[in-house]
Amino acid sequence: MATKRKSTKAAKPVKAPRQSVTFPPQTYAELERLSKEKKVSIAWVVREATEKYIAEQYPLFVGTT
Repeated sequence: MATKRKSTKAAKPVKAPRQSVTFPPQTYAELERLSKEKKVSIAWVVREATEKYIAEQYPLFVGTT
């Protein structure tokens, strides 16, 4: 009887959902300024702000993502 080989491939990473957002020019300029100041991407600033907003609105969800 032949034995099955175990797969050596790593599990596929879960893809994060993507979203397109349009900002007013002044808001986008502020996001650019913040991202340069912190030396991170605008996407990072938006994700960080979103996480803080959700934590404030729904404290029971903190740390579940």
